[in-house]
Amino acid sequence: MGTLGKTIVIASGKGGTGKTMFSANLGATLARRGRRTVLVDMDTGLRNLDLYLGLENNVVYDVSDVLNGVCRIKQALVKDKSFPGLFFMAASPKPDDGEITPLHVKVLCDKLKQIFDYIIIDAPAGLDDGLAIALGGADEVIMVITPEYSSMRDCEVVTMALKEYGIGFVHYILNKVNTRLMKAGLAPSLKEFPRTITDKIIGLVQEDENIHISTNMGVPIVFMEDTYIAKNFDNIAKRIETLQQE
Repeated sequence: MGTLGKTIVIASGKGGTGKTMFSANLGATLARRGRRTVLVDMDTGLRNLDLYLGLENNVVYDVSDVLNGVCRIKQALVKDKSFPGLFFMAASPKPDDGEITPLHVKVLCDKLKQIFDYIIIDAPAGLDDGLAIALGGADEVIMVITPEYSSMRDCEVVTMALKEYGIGFVHYILNKVNTRLMKAGLAPSLKEFPRTITDKIIGLVQEDENIHISTNMGVPIVFMEDTYIAKNFDNIAKRIETLQQE
């Protein structure tokens, strides 16, 4: 990486797509690949990333404390001992009171870029002010979608909104892929997604009960290195490392 890191916002058109699971495992994979990575939970009021990482008991300060000047950045950074090089900053458990702006987040990301190779922001699902705030420091966006018609529609809506926010560099992850349902015509196939989306899909993650088990246990699924899912995430991380802005 260069002297400054890159900020990637993980977004979704609706809840339930597996956005937070993807954020946690992408961060862990990048750290395992030798990239200093920080996961920042910006899903204020509905934070879950700490649970996915098994770090809920290690949180003292959160991102709102940093942005409001209650503490320094380093005080809010929690080191993940399972993945050397991975750090975490929790979201506030309370809904945002409106004092935090996209500019606050940009300043935070600019400072984090001097320390980390990658800043992965887990944004709130859907379209609301929380997404606009999370996008404050974004260099690019990865949207997590599922093979459902509702997810497809919501994805298009959020993609159009991202353009209005000035975010033109967007890629997609198709999560919860069930090839059996797709082949049976019980779930939309890739052919049914708009070409503007399929051309920018950088990875597929199959539906697997082990993912649900890992999130409930607070251990990213990629902790088990020799699984096909871990290799899948490693390939996704490689693509992210080599992506060039268009």
